[in-house]
Amino acid sequence: MSENYLNTNKYKELYKKSIEQSQEFWSDQALQFISWVKPWDVVSDCDFATGKVHWYTGAQLNACYNCLDRHLPTKANVPALIWEGNDPNDATKLTYQELYLQVCKFANVLLGLGVKPGDKVSIYLPMIPELVIAMLACTRIGAVHSIVFGGFSAEALRARILDCGASVIVTANEGLRGEKIIPLKESVEEAIADLDQVTDVIVVKRTITVTPWDAKRDRDYTALMATASTECPCYNANALDPLFILYTSGSTGKPKGALHSTAGYLTYAAMTFHYVFDYRPGEIYWCTADAGWITGHTYVVYGPLLNGATILMYEGVPTYPTASRMWEIIDKYKVNTFYTSPTLIRSLMSMGDEFLKSSNRSSLRILGSVGEPINPAAWEWFYHKVGNSKCPIVDTWWQTETGGILISALPGATKLLPGSATKPLFGIEPLILDEQGQPIEGEGEGALVIAKSWPGQMQTIFGDHARYIDNYFSHFPGYYFSGDGARRDADGNFWITGRMDDVLKVSGHRIGTAEVESSIVRNPAVAEAAVVGIPDEIKGEAIYAYVQLKNGINATKELEKELIAEVKKDIGSFAAPQSIHFCKELPKTRSGKIMRRILRKIAVGETEEFGDISTLSNTESVANLIAERDAG
Repeated sequence: MSENYLNTNKYKELYKKSIEQSQEFWSDQALQFISWVKPWDVVSDCDFATGKVHWYTGAQLNACYNCLDRHLPTKANVPALIWEGNDPNDATKLTYQELYLQVCKFANVLLGLGVKPGDKVSIYLPMIPELVIAMLACTRIGAVHSIVFGGFSAEALRARILDCGASVIVTANEGLRGEKIIPLKESVEEAIADLDQVTDVIVVKRTITVTPWDAKRDRDYTALMATASTECPCYNANALDPLFILYTSGSTGKPKGALHSTAGYLTYAAMTFHYVFDYRPGEIYWCTADAGWITGHTYVVYGPLLNGATILMYEGVPTYPTASRMWEIIDKYKVNTFYTSPTLIRSLMSMGDEFLKSSNRSSLRILGSVGEPINPAAWEWFYHKVGNSKCPIVDTWWQTETGGILISALPGATKLLPGSATKPLFGIEPLILDEQGQPIEGEGEGALVIAKSWPGQMQTIFGDHARYIDNYFSHFPGYYFSGDGARRDADGNFWITGRMDDVLKVSGHRIGTAEVESSIVRNPAVAEAAVVGIPDEIKGEAIYAYVQLKNGINATKELEKELIAEVKKDIGSFAAPQSIHFCKELPKTRSGKIMRRILRKIAVGETEEFGDISTLSNTESVANLIAERDAG
């Protein structure tokens, strides 16, 4: 096996150049990772005061060409996509040549329906190959895709279709998730009722179920593809042309349409995938994210395909038909890189080590974590049990808005620290600011901001640039405000403490909720924990902890006392929860994030109005939590 792309000295050398000679550095990266139709006039032209994020101005390129066409001379017969269906016996592979032909055909389908460069196409599909085909077909002809996670409600889908102005929707009759059947076409029918802007609905037949059909509007995917040509030239997109709009699952207010432009996003996606995952030609790479989220965009589709990688895509859920499914898939396809969320890790950890015994996972070389800070107990289990104590874990910090990873451990270059995202990637200048907005030197904790733009940064909030400036550049003028808090240790490593609105102030002590949660989850009886603050006349805020226990473990007063004692020991008496609420499950968005505003309201007894909860994957959890609280 060849050496890692980076070692500590190479990382330091490249990082220094990326900060001190940023224009030259980003020019080098663009030339290394992307093929251009026309070179740029200016590498970077950015101004946080006005929300101006312009990269590679004047250049022209095509995303689909970079993901497929340019690899054909050497990788035509190499698998681009390995698909594992919900049913373990349902699987397929598409080589780069086969994927290219399918994408060209669907691009011609879209052109035949009158889709033009700049037009918006909403994609509402399960994790099936047609999703990747639809994404790349849009980029081939200059259309802008807006993917909506297949688990979203009709109401959430309608809001996103309306906001981006999509006229074409690509969906399936149904989706399969474990034993659940997702009625996608029915949701589309409800979402676009009386919506004249939608002219065409393309339907993939995933199951044998017959769904409602409008002969004037609905189109059968298979029939359209049967007659479509396999020749479709690439549209030459300008660097700043929109590539996609992705709506964040914001907990309040109107969904934010994060708009990412073409050149900067592709350059950053390609570079970060290459270095963070240390990808080697011929390896099998698996990111478990749904393509409805930014991780699915950047590290299921674009980053890997830009690098000519072989990607694995899984349709189902982690526990179907058993909690061994993920590990068995790793063995089945000899997966080398496995990138997933702390939520999934904790969930499978709570099932017990028995489910690991049907697999050996010996093919694994790199493990990755994404979505939220990973608590040390989950990190240790992931490293020792799943990775057999031999696979580096890249604990990655980034956001929908950033387009790609900003802070992460790097294989061979950075020390592995359970719970720490460690060091910034090239070109990223993270700072920690105090409450007055002043930079903290050396060790310290505060607001995490980024000093300068990077190519993957979103260009705007679609249709609302003023909101973009207000959300990200007004809190700390001159900086991009991430909304997250962080701590930097004496060695310069970054530890993400959670959202700034998840930082509590108890008796004058600033306490990150992630710290308390990590302490609680360290107990072997606990599957997951979420901590919120509640008003307290004496302390200012008191800590209210929701604790979900592992299967077969009962809540007791003794366990409650044990957990409180452990927090006191790990952090200090000031961080001890005032109340522990043992719960059946926590309310989570469909991307796996805990919806803390609901937890706060329930903790203080505000149980009448929760706002928009359409992004929840388990709406029944809200009623359960209220009943548990009332039962005392």
